[in-house]
Amino acid sequence: MKGFQLILMFSLLLTACDGFVKKQAIHEGGTFRMAIEANVSTTIPRSVIDYYSEIVLNQMYEGLVSLDPESLQVRPQIAESYKISRDALTYSFVLRRDVLFHPNPVFVTAEDRLLTGQDVLHSFELICSKDQKDELSRGYAFIFKDRVVGAEEFYAGNAKTIEGITLKDGVLSIELIEPDPNFLLRLASINASITSKKMFLASKEKELVGTGPFRYNTDENKSKNLISLVRNEDYYMTDKSGHALPYLDALNFIIEPSKEKQLALFEENKTDFILSIPASGITSILEGRIQDFNSVPPKLELRSNPLLMTNYYFFNMQEKRFQNPKVRQAFNHAINRREMVVRVLYNQVQDNGMYGIVPPLRNIVRNYDFDQVKNYAYTYDLEKAQKLLAEAGFPEGKGFGEIVFKTNSGDIHLAIAQEFAKQIEKNLGIKVRIVESTFEEQNRAADHLDGDIFRTAWYADYNSPESFLQNFYGKVVPADTQQASPINQARYVNVHFDNYYERALRESKISNQMKYFSLAEIELLKDPPMMVLWYAEDNQVLYSNVRNLKENPLNQFIFREVYLKDMTKEEYKH
Repeated sequence: MKGFQLILMFSLLLTACDGFVKKQAIHEGGTFRMAIEANVSTTIPRSVIDYYSEIVLNQMYEGLVSLDPESLQVRPQIAESYKISRDALTYSFVLRRDVLFHPNPVFVTAEDRLLTGQDVLHSFELICSKDQKDELSRGYAFIFKDRVVGAEEFYAGNAKTIEGITLKDGVLSIELIEPDPNFLLRLASINASITSKKMFLASKEKELVGTGPFRYNTDENKSKNLISLVRNEDYYMTDKSGHALPYLDALNFIIEPSKEKQLALFEENKTDFILSIPASGITSILEGRIQDFNSVPPKLELRSNPLLMTNYYFFNMQEKRFQNPKVRQAFNHAINRREMVVRVLYNQVQDNGMYGIVPPLRNIVRNYDFDQVKNYAYTYDLEKAQKLLAEAGFPEGKGFGEIVFKTNSGDIHLAIAQEFAKQIEKNLGIKVRIVESTFEEQNRAADHLDGDIFRTAWYADYNSPESFLQNFYGKVVPADTQQASPINQARYVNVHFDNYYERALRESKISNQMKYFSLAEIELLKDPPMMVLWYAEDNQVLYSNVRNLKENPLNQFIFREVYLKDMTKEEYKH
């Protein structure tokens, strides 16, 4: 009887019932193309830790909730609604009953593709499990660890289920240990995506089968430089008028590490959007194509987008020389960041001054004590840098030895690394050997601290200092030094920082959270495991026929409502 009811329900989803069948999309068709610097580093959503994997997998996978791409507010997704208990400890999600996984041979019948509460439970259990290398996923550390009742017992293998996650009559409930005002924001991350239990049991989890508006195009993905996605014809969402989503036929990500070559692809009309104009190309595109910006209607559109993104280098905290805080402070004072920004980046950054790891976007990160943090920020001070290095036992760099600096390939990354090496040798007398590699190789080296200093950048998952500070939380560092440390890559441990960070997490009021997060960042700056370089502000250019591409400080993109349509003079005038 139960099987009959499921089949009947599924039939209702697909029959020509006027009240249910979606209308055709009014902007249907076309392929949107954009270049990204690196290929995905994983096809497992719970393990995603880099921006490029996130931007691609976000189009194929979904969670219980998501972020609106324009307002960045949480909204229901696979859950049709949710509510929070008065004590803010229990979150209840009413699951949709019309969500289908993408087609795959694993699904024998159409009914097999229907997402159920068991898929949600299984997804969360996978997030709270050790992987094949006996390592924790970012999803567990970021979302469930120390927050959800029973998650740690399940992770340790002392429980068969997660006590705080229950399912009854299509309602999934999550019980927290303590209130967390950012919990919904965590659940909106790619790491909390819902995957198919059947795909996992068939050992096919890596085949990129989700519920999102686009699905992996197996036939087209034969080039290592292209990720091709196509419209999910069975997608459950519609636009406000009831028209089918997504509008686009296909979505192509072209893998190109060079910003200069990305610009060339755009100029040749081989991409529709350039995420960040390289500094060296600003003049050529803004002045060389001024007519395309000023024509009626314009052919090109320019956007300036300040980001919650920090570019920084971090130290190998297991390297004996960098265990002395005076050495790390000396390096921070020895960098002339302004010279880097002017000489290499042509001032294409946020011009807000130097602070800490959290970008000073006061209108986005509200109630944060940026003024107090700024008092501990590092400025170029050659005399102080040399004095600190001498006090650490290395006057004029004598006896320090060579530094191996690891950076991923790319025009800007290499140019900044060369400027950094030149300044460190000139100001501290220390030679820096630059080792350039692919993004994936660089990330693996950083995970295992195969080097002395590493280049990285961090995009916030949401508009909270926690998204940056989590990368230095000592209690996620594995005890086994041979294990990868994908979250706190520097393997930084500071009891004072951890105490303030944990205190912030225990606060239910945002204002109190911000107070303790700022105190945590101050401790971080007193004992720096990193060198903050600049805060990103992307100059983005797109062809004017690209519609509904929303910008935000997280640079998160959802393409389900994007479409391509030439602009008319009448439309532009109005």
